[in-house]
Amino acid sequence: MDKKALSERDICTKFITPALERSGWDIASQVREEFPLTSGRVIVRGKMHMRGTRKRADYALFYKPNIPIAVIEVKDNNHSLGDGMQQALTYADMLQVPFVFSTNGDGFLFHNKVTSDGVIEKELDLEGFPSAEMLWKRWAEHRGLTEEQNILVIEDYYSDGSNKTPRYYQLTAINRTIDAIAQGQNRILLVMATGTGKTFTAFQIIWRLWKAKARKRILFLADRNILVDQTMTNDFKPFGQVMTKIQKRQANKSYEIYLSLYQAVTGTEEEKNIYKQFSPDFFDLIVVDECHRGSAAADSAWREILAYFSSATQIGLTATPKETKEISNIDYFGDPVYTYSLKQGIDDGFLAPYKVVRIDLDKDMEGWRPDKGMLDKYGNEIEDRIYNQKDFDRSLVLEKRTELVAKKISDFLRRTNRFDKTIVFCENIDHAERMRQALANENSDLVSQNSKYVMRITGDNEEGKAELDNFIFPESRYPVIAVTSKLMTTGVDAQTCKLIVLDQRIQSMTEFKQIIGRGTRINEEYGKYYFTIIDFKKATELFADPDFDGDPVQIYVPEGDDSPVPPDIDECDPMEGGPYPETGHDRTWTDVEETGTGDEGSGVRRYVVANVAVSVVAERVQYFDVNGRLITESLKDYTRKALSGEFASLDDFLNCWNGSEKKQAVIEELEKQGVFFDALSDEIGRSSGKTFDPFDLICHVAWGMPPLTRKERAEQVRKRDYFTKYGADARRVLEALLDKYADEGVTHIEETQVLTIAPFTDFGTPMEIIRAFGGLDNYQHALHELEQALYSA
Repeated sequence: MDKKALSERDICTKFITPALERSGWDIASQVREEFPLTSGRVIVRGKMHMRGTRKRADYALFYKPNIPIAVIEVKDNNHSLGDGMQQALTYADMLQVPFVFSTNGDGFLFHNKVTSDGVIEKELDLEGFPSAEMLWKRWAEHRGLTEEQNILVIEDYYSDGSNKTPRYYQLTAINRTIDAIAQGQNRILLVMATGTGKTFTAFQIIWRLWKAKARKRILFLADRNILVDQTMTNDFKPFGQVMTKIQKRQANKSYEIYLSLYQAVTGTEEEKNIYKQFSPDFFDLIVVDECHRGSAAADSAWREILAYFSSATQIGLTATPKETKEISNIDYFGDPVYTYSLKQGIDDGFLAPYKVVRIDLDKDMEGWRPDKGMLDKYGNEIEDRIYNQKDFDRSLVLEKRTELVAKKISDFLRRTNRFDKTIVFCENIDHAERMRQALANENSDLVSQNSKYVMRITGDNEEGKAELDNFIFPESRYPVIAVTSKLMTTGVDAQTCKLIVLDQRIQSMTEFKQIIGRGTRINEEYGKYYFTIIDFKKATELFADPDFDGDPVQIYVPEGDDSPVPPDIDECDPMEGGPYPETGHDRTWTDVEETGTGDEGSGVRRYVVANVAVSVVAERVQYFDVNGRLITESLKDYTRKALSGEFASLDDFLNCWNGSEKKQAVIEELEKQGVFFDALSDEIGRSSGKTFDPFDLICHVAWGMPPLTRKERAEQVRKRDYFTKYGADARRVLEALLDKYADEGVTHIEETQVLTIAPFTDFGTPMEIIRAFGGLDNYQHALHELEQALYSA
C-alpha cells in the first residue's frame, strides 16, 4: 500500500479509527468523526448570502456522550506528524478539552495541556494511543475531583433518542457549570447571547443535577409570562408531572421543579411575598433567567428571593451582564463561568448578522422651536423653547414626523418583501398607537385585506398581546408589523423577524443588546439568514462602544429621498458597538410599557403638533473594514491600501487574474479582504452612469488604469473577429456568452448552469451545446480563451 497516495479520509478509515478501537474506545458512543463545530458565518452580499467555511474536528473523543475529552486532527501522509496540531489546538479551545492529537497516519503527536512532567508534546506510535479511562483519570486528577464529584461531573445528559449533540458552546457552558457546582461553587453566572439557547442550556444543567440527586427541588425564575410558558412547553417538557408553575399566589409543595414569575411570588405587601411560605432551605437550586434585569439591583424585591433562599445554589443566566454604579450581577454571582458573545455567535454562523440603515430627520438634528404663542392641535399653548430628539414623542409630538417614519419603513418593505416580519420600537404606548395608525394608512391596501397586518403589541392591550404568539410562529402570516414599546424587548423568540426599527432613544447597552437579539435567530426553512435595523434616533451611534460584542455587516445613511434599502455591498467582518435608558425599577408584565409624560408642572401631558413639515437630512454611507473598524479615509484610498497588501504590482495582479481558472475565486478572496466592489462601482460610475467590471475597478483604483465598461470590453472582442475559428453553432453560443458578460459580468458565464437559461435554451440542451464544442473540456477551453480575449485589452 502506498500511504502517500491515500486521501485524508483513507488515513482515518485505515489507520486512525482502527488505532482507537485497539485502545478500547467505543466507536459508536465515544468517537465522533467530522464533528461539526460551527455552521460557517453568514456572509451577506447585497440581498444574497452565502456560508463561510464551517469548522469540523476530524475526531472528537468523548468520555461519555456530550462530555468531550480530546480532539484529533488528521492530515494525509504527505504532511508531517504535527502539521495539524495548531488547527487541533483551536478546536480543543472551542471544546475546552485538555488532550490534543495530530496525525498523518504514521503515529500521533500528543499535546497534553495538564502534563505534570513538563513535557507538553510527545510522539506516540499507532499502538500507543491512550484509552478513554486513562485520559479521564488524568483529567480528573488534575482537577482534584473526589469520587463523589466525579459521579456528578459525568452524569448523563437528557436525550430524546435522536442522539442530537448540543452545540460546542452549549456543551462547554453546561459542563463548566456542573463542574463548578461539583467543586462547591454556589453562585454562578452564565453569559450567552440571545438566540444561542440559554433555556436549553439551563434545562440540561437542571436535568443532570436533578437526575444525579445532587439537587432535588429547583426554582426557575423569569419576569415575563411568555418566558415561563415557552420554557414549560418547550425545553422543560421532559420534566412532565414533577413540574409546576406557581400562580394565583399559591405555594404547592408537592412538586420538584417549580417555574415562576418573580412578580407571582413577591409584592410590596408582606402577605404577597408567598415565597416565604416555603422554608428558606426548601429549594437547593435556583436558576434566574435574564438576571441582568431587576435581580441585579441590590435593593430589588427580586433580589430578596435570592437572599431568602441563600443556602441554595443560584445560577444567573443573561445575554447582557449589567454593570453600572448602582447595579451589578457580577458582584452578586461572580465572574461568568462561561461567556458566548453575540460576536462569537455571528462568526460561528449560529446567529444572523445584520445591516444598519441610519435615517436622520431634520427636526431631530436641528431641533424645533414653536412660534411665540403657538397652540397645539388641542388648543394648548406650547411652551416656548427648543425641542429636540429627546423630547419628540415624549413631551411633544410632531405628527408629520410619525408619518415620515411610517413611510420610510413601508418604502423599505415595498423594496424588499412586504410580508417580512417587522418590529417597530417606539418611545411609549401613545407613540406606538400613533405609529400603528400611520403604518396602517401607509399600507392601507394590505390592511384592508387583513386588519392584523399591523398590530400594536403593548402591555396594556389584550388584543395585541393575544397576537404575540402568531407574530412569533413562522407559520403565521399575520401580524406582519408589530409596533411596541418595551414589551417585546426580551423573551420574544421571533425567528423570522427580518426588520427591526428603532424610533426610540436607547442609551443602555443592556437594552440595546436585548433589542438586537429579537432579530439574531436564523431560520433557514423560512429564508431568514440576516436582518436589517432601521435607526431613526441614533441609537446605533453607540456601535463603537467597546462593551458591544456584535458587528454590523453594513451601516447605510440614505440621502434625502434615497431608497431606505442599503446598496448591495459585500460583507466585511464586523465592529464593536451598541445601546437604552435605565430606570433602575423592577418591571412587570403590565407596567413594562411607559405611558410617557409631559413637562412637570405644565399641566399638559404631551403637546401634539399637526402641520410642521419633517424631512430626511442628507448624510453619508459608512463602511467597516475586515476587522470591524470604521473606514475614515475615502473608499478609493482604503481599497488601494487593501490591494497593495495583496499584489506587489499590476503584473502581479494580472498574473493572478489570468492564471485563475475561475475569476469568481479571485473576486471572492478580495471580498474577504474587505474590497467593496459594488460600492466602488457606484462611486466611480456615479458621474458617468457606467457600470464597471471588478477587473477594471481594481486596475483603476490601484494602478490608475482607465476603466472600461463590460460593454466596451465585449465590443473590443467582437471587433477582433475572435469567433471566426469556431463553427456556426459554437459561435452562436460564444456570442450569447459575450452578451451575458456585457449585461451581468464574468461570474455569470463561468458556470455551466448558464446554459439552462435563455437564450441558450434556444440552441438546445446543455449536453447538445457542449457537444457543439466537441466535449466539456473543449467548451471550458473556449470559455477560458473568451475570458483571455476580454481582459487582454
